[in-house]
Amino acid sequence: MSTTADTAATVRRPTRPRRRRIKPGRLALYAGILVITAIMVLPFIWMLSASLKLDREVFAFPIQWIPEAPRWQNFVDIWQMIPLATFVYNTAKITVIVTLLQLFTSSFAAYAFAKLDFPYRNVLFLGYIATIAVPWHVYMLPQFLMMREFGLNNTHMALIFLQAFTAFGVFLMRQFYMSIPDELCEAARIDGMSEYQIWWRIMLPLSKPALSTLCIFTFVATWNDFLGPMIYLTETELKTIQIGLRMFISEYSTEYGLIMAASVVSLIPVLIVFLSLQRFFVEGIASTGLKG
Repeated sequence: MSTTADTAATVRRPTRPRRRRIKPGRLALYAGILVITAIMVLPFIWMLSASLKLDREVFAFPIQWIPEAPRWQNFVDIWQMIPLATFVYNTAKITVIVTLLQLFTSSFAAYAFAKLDFPYRNVLFLGYIATIAVPWHVYMLPQFLMMREFGLNNTHMALIFLQAFTAFGVFLMRQFYMSIPDELCEAARIDGMSEYQIWWRIMLPLSKPALSTLCIFTFVATWNDFLGPMIYLTETELKTIQIGLRMFISEYSTEYGLIMAASVVSLIPVLIVFLSLQRFFVEGIASTGLKG
């Protein structure tokens, strides 16, 4: 009887959850990640702090991270001293159009390279992808001459046409499409769907992670582009925000506080796009290239 009672008491006795011990190696890894994160975030914190200071306070040492008297007037002056609203509109216009075009052309071409069988498919794909290794500065001058012959110099269309196609986007989307079973496309063809319908109704809905990843890369690269607008745009009403920031730099002085304030404003759309698509972005990076 005593044995049975002891067994029942043991069963009824609540078991304490075991505490998970963090290994020293994992703890060091977390500490290293925190240090690297702090180093990467520090310039943005300094930019935000400098945007609320006078010019003489920006480079004061030691750095005063929280200004005693924040100058919010900087965020008002940047809209009055230069046509910042026009620059933001031009940048948003070019960025949105280029992003939509790259999503369309990259996904369309990637479907052909991934799911259609035609002569020299792999050779053409490798030849197209090989252009990624060629720096843009190599063919920058021929492109400028070509746009000038087309009469597109000093227009937004020059930037839009030159950035509407991207080999990186085709590579990214093609690798994702390769992870989708071919049997899905074959079943759709048996049901009478055309290749355009398969791409629109099946492939695109399944490729939200890859499309979000490409959207973030394209949006950030186009929004922050400096050299392209510098080459093709000369009129003030056509310039983008990255070129407009230079207007705070005069021959005798530089308005560092206003430059930092305008930089903070230009960073907001990028943060909004990234935070909105972050979940799909991580999933797209993790799933792209599983099969190739």
